[in-house]
Amino acid sequence: MGTLVLSNVDRSFGDVVAVRDVSFTVPPGTTFGLLGPNGAGKTTMMRMILGILLPDRGSVSWDGAPVDLAVRRRFGYLPEERGLYGKLKVREQIAYFGRLHGVMPPADTKRADDWIERLNLTQYADRPCAELSKGNQQKVQIACAALHDPELLVLDEPFSGLDPVNAETLLELLRGLCNNGTTLILSSHQMWQLEDLCKSFCVIAGGTVRASGTLEALRAAWPTRIVEVEPVADPLRSVLDATPGARRLPEADRPTLAYELPADADTAGLLRRLVTAGDVTRFERVDPSLRDIYLRAIGAAA
Repeated sequence: MGTLVLSNVDRSFGDVVAVRDVSFTVPPGTTFGLLGPNGAGKTTMMRMILGILLPDRGSVSWDGAPVDLAVRRRFGYLPEERGLYGKLKVREQIAYFGRLHGVMPPADTKRADDWIERLNLTQYADRPCAELSKGNQQKVQIACAALHDPELLVLDEPFSGLDPVNAETLLELLRGLCNNGTTLILSSHQMWQLEDLCKSFCVIAGGTVRASGTLEALRAAWPTRIVEVEPVADPLRSVLDATPGARRLPEADRPTLAYELPADADTAGLLRRLVTAGDVTRFERVDPSLRDIYLRAIGAAA
């Protein structure tokens, strides 16, 4: 298995700079999360990793060598856009993509049936892909990308269109691939899924790296703690607002008072002040999530 290395990579389209001076390394068998807002340069970066685009400056290498056509055939790619032939039946579609990567009959059909079973697509195996739901089409595309046992599998928004049950099925499949030695690069806006799956991360915005490393390293680089308090009551909010260094977090998806505090904040003293001010039913101190770190890294934290 190889190591993926991006060194000082630039890529522009006319006057638009898509990627600027990006460097990172993905060791063999790693699950790597590539994060960023829309238009950050993630897709351009993935296409350079796959050899679809060439960098204007810098280099992309796999196992110490440039990514040429022979190397590219050992990779798998799930694009964000749908890329299926609507009239082809599911089994035929998956087997066809296997043949494109050198999996010849009868192994192509055997592997296709294996992925059909793993992704709970058996009842759709002989139906045209155009008749499938968005989520089932996504599962077919995942099988097409992974059928040939790639050394590197690049997945752009792999959870798109999947309900929670199918998303969990995919997570288990990806864990299995990683345990068998496949290197995974995933780009997704579903932060909790990447936080659960990936060993390391790279956050980009405006085409540049804003943060990178393991979750533990990112937490050390952004030294904060988060407290969540219930109920949502004005006396408790007043205490939190008056705490030195406290920053209120968005409440749209939080049924609690959630505040970011400096890493060395006296949370025991804060709890005493809160209890004095009102009836506290819940007080919890947690490390910042990947989502919290991501929002700070791209400058979008409220």
